[in-house]
Amino acid sequence: MKTKRLTVAQATIAYLKNQYVERDGVQNKFFAGCLGILGHGNVAGIGQALHQNLDFPYYVARNEQGMVHTAAAFARVKNRLQTFVCTSSIGPGATNMLTGAAAATINRIPVLLIPGDIFATRQVAPVLQQLESNVTQDISVNDCFKPVSKYWDRINRPEQLITSLPEVMRVLTSQAETGAVTLSIPQDVQAEAYDFPVEMFQKRVWHVGRTMPDKTLLSRAIQQIKESKRPMIIAGGGTIYSDATAILKKLVNRTGIPVAESFAGKGSLDYNEPQNLGAAGVTGTPGAIEIAKEADLVIGIGTRYSDFTTISKSAFQDPKVRFININITEFDSFKHGALPLVGDAKAILETLDKELSNFEVNGDYRKKVENFNKSWDQFVADIYAEKNEVPAFQGEVIGAVNSFSNPEDIVLCAAGSLPGDLHKLWRTRNPKGFHLEYGYSCMGYEIAGGLGAKMARPDSEIYVMVGDGSYLMMSQEIVTSIQEKQKMTIILLNNDGYSSIGSLSSSLGSEGFGTYYRYRNEETDQLDGGLLPIDYAANAASMGAHVIKASNVKELKAALEKAKTIDKTTVIYIEVDRKKAVPGFAWWDVAVAEVSEKDAVKNSLKTSLENKKTQKYYL
Repeated sequence: MKTKRLTVAQATIAYLKNQYVERDGVQNKFFAGCLGILGHGNVAGIGQALHQNLDFPYYVARNEQGMVHTAAAFARVKNRLQTFVCTSSIGPGATNMLTGAAAATINRIPVLLIPGDIFATRQVAPVLQQLESNVTQDISVNDCFKPVSKYWDRINRPEQLITSLPEVMRVLTSQAETGAVTLSIPQDVQAEAYDFPVEMFQKRVWHVGRTMPDKTLLSRAIQQIKESKRPMIIAGGGTIYSDATAILKKLVNRTGIPVAESFAGKGSLDYNEPQNLGAAGVTGTPGAIEIAKEADLVIGIGTRYSDFTTISKSAFQDPKVRFININITEFDSFKHGALPLVGDAKAILETLDKELSNFEVNGDYRKKVENFNKSWDQFVADIYAEKNEVPAFQGEVIGAVNSFSNPEDIVLCAAGSLPGDLHKLWRTRNPKGFHLEYGYSCMGYEIAGGLGAKMARPDSEIYVMVGDGSYLMMSQEIVTSIQEKQKMTIILLNNDGYSSIGSLSSSLGSEGFGTYYRYRNEETDQLDGGLLPIDYAANAASMGAHVIKASNVKELKAALEKAKTIDKTTVIYIEVDRKKAVPGFAWWDVAVAEVSEKDAVKNSLKTSLENKKTQKYYL
């Protein structure tokens, strides 16, 4: 066998840059490059290998968690058919990536993590940043990645790389099993040389197929749909990743089956399609909530049925409701005692469209759904109407950004009160126009994720909507966006603290305790003093962003116009009313203290117990 002598790190990069994916005859490189921060645990290994392979682009990040979010957002916009490698040093560099890894795995997004590790030889121990154990020497902080990775391996000998890397690719390119993959490489092993087979570095194409379910189960599903009187579809992220949005539109336009969208699935239909009920679940529209309550058949497409989607298992109230789950992941397809159609959403919907050619919902049901679509659009229009209050109303801010953006643009958000309002209000006009990380709802995802989205879709404007709480969690990737000339428009909404959790706290009787950004009061020894004088605009400017301040929505609209003419990341700062909120129409199961001295807590418990009576086991 012909061999080539390389270090383990050099062999890793040489292998990864020759990996391709193909779906529907379209082929592309799987890795767009590497995001990283170099330290003593990877600079002489992976760092040297990247320097030796300049055709594998390297991007310097500012925070290890942030770079994983960037990679995940990029992969999501690319429908999971392309991603980045993320490399870190050992110790804190590695563990900083844990949150990003968890978010990627929870959201079923492929990202490859290569953290440095301790010395495999153990001759030098403890090395700088090594976690020691008195019960084993075969452990490091990188073992923490095991529960948040879909595949995890440690390369202690060079030849182990030969069998490990194909497994890495198998999982990353699997539409059913994908998520974060961790390849832990000790720092001495990274630099160790070995005679690797030349064949290992040849181009390899991983085919992403469109699998079909068992024919018997498919026939049963078709029969159940034909027998249903009030069917509905819950469209999840898998609808979009499968590129099934066009066939979904064709199917529901003809049959009249209504569609409600999860956070990841929003954009499965354009907002103005007559069958689109809008947001599903806790942050859902009245139409989506009512139709779900009455549905006798729920067809889940690429959804994992989170508690927000199911209104904490109380959304579907018909005592005989049945479920059909179309999902590439067997684990998700069996949820709610469903008839499982394990396979590709697009391929299955194409079959259903043919087999249901004579099926339509009755006229009254179709009309009811269409009326819900129209009435909700009017509700949104009323929210969007310009009022120019000071401080601004968050719903009106969303409306200004939505109305200004083009159909091909992307809005991006993750945590706080914004996701729920965006889920309800944003008028989607293309499948990738709504980018919400809500599987992990990770504060700090927004700006780092916006960078990834821009790298994936350079011709689109990226509108990152972020609250002050998330901004303070992680805003450093503004610097990376400036360095790489990847322009985003960041709308920074300041409500002086954690508004979303403050509202939840108040609803539970805890009066928003600990959720304002206030000084400690010397008289009360509590955090009820004056508001903290945080200058977010100055902070953003210090990282190289262009900053525009707006005090009301009229000024915000002018700022959006100005931002579009600027060729670097622009932050638009606006203060919003913490207490004025977009109404909600459903409950969410959050634990309430069973005993308390406060009447507000007692009342909240009473309400919670009433709501819990509507919860069901779907068996």
